[in-house]
Amino acid sequence: MPDIPAHITGTVWKIEVAVGDRVELDDTVVILESMKMEMPVEAEDEGTVAEVRCEEGQSVSEGDVLVVLE
Repeated sequence: MPDIPAHITGTVWKIEVAVGDRVELDDTVVILESMKMEMPVEAEDEGTVAEVRCEEGQSVSEGDVLVVLE
């Protein structure tokens, strides 16, 4: 199962997907806020969302898995 990690340290501003959603390569799955800028986290593979491992407002570190695809 491909994991989609945070590429920066920040706060989860908005989650764009839910379990069961189909995502394509480069679809935005989560938007992070860091230093007052919004940074989209994009799918690096296609698949179906198996898990969302973050919540809006949660602080995350670079490398933390945000979404798991199957």
